[in-house]
Amino acid sequence: MEQYFEELKEIRPDALIISDPGVFAIAKRVLPDMELHVSTQANNTNYGTYLFWHQLGAKRVVSARELSLKEIKEIRAHIPDDMEIESFIHGAMCISYSGRCLLSNFLVGRDANQGACTHPCRWKYSVVEETRPGEYMPVYENERGTYIFNSKDLCMIEHIPELIDAGIDSFKIEGRMKTALYVATVARTYRKAIDDYKKDPALYQKNMEWYKEEIGKCTYREFTTGFYFGKPTTDSQIYDSNTYVKNYTYLGTVEEVREDGCCRIEQKNKFTVGEQIEIMKPDGRNILVTVKSITDEEGNAMESAPHPKQILWVDLGCEVSPYDILRRSEGTVQ
Repeated sequence: MEQYFEELKEIRPDALIISDPGVFAIAKRVLPDMELHVSTQANNTNYGTYLFWHQLGAKRVVSARELSLKEIKEIRAHIPDDMEIESFIHGAMCISYSGRCLLSNFLVGRDANQGACTHPCRWKYSVVEETRPGEYMPVYENERGTYIFNSKDLCMIEHIPELIDAGIDSFKIEGRMKTALYVATVARTYRKAIDDYKKDPALYQKNMEWYKEEIGKCTYREFTTGFYFGKPTTDSQIYDSNTYVKNYTYLGTVEEVREDGCCRIEQKNKFTVGEQIEIMKPDGRNILVTVKSITDEEGNAMESAPHPKQILWVDLGCEVSPYDILRRSEGTVQ
């Protein structure tokens, strides 16, 4: 661990998120000028815990996902002003307490704590009694199946004022195992919602349908407000299938723009010449364009882009910039 922290001196990340006290102590010693944050997996449910980490030198603590807004507000009232609270406000809800889950690692060897969770909590389960091997007894939920661990996705886009009022300094989006399109869409939408609210609460309310429409363009499950307004009921938290809603497909991100206006992308999904797609701008604009031409790295013209990760030059007939994202509307697909 010390060797790893020595390497981070060269990389210079903005901060480290740590859950283990021993690791925290090593980081503080090896990286005395590094900003240290405490992970939600450290079980941060009360202001005594926050004060403990503050005395050790933590700048920010990520609250447990099981806290209500009322409880977060109480924590804010009992900790120093310079200590920051970060809370999850959007994305997949881990079924385990404060995200402490080893199920994926145990079943398939992919560690959730290293960003590789396979979401086994979304799978369909039955019960087998030890003395009756092979006799499966389903745990009935409804006609669609048995998904007793399967949580809806968290979404707090309609509650920015309450989140700010509770004293939360940083809004955290769960983006593990998600595409760049998902991360960009959700982060851009919340950024605009926050800016609109701070500029004028009436503007925030006026643009609410736009926020919800944009978030609806991501791959997602049904939404819930989690524990923020008290302990949720089964109906409000459990999702009754393992399917996602997928409204848009990620085609690629602009990496470079030539003098002739053609943009370089690494293709993520198939699209064709003549097809209408959308350019997603960081500032909130969405521009509908028609694909004029596609060429490969050798300059050969192509009618379609069927090979994932192929490097392409695309003419969209309008001005594009690096980091613009290309996406295609698919309607609603289950």
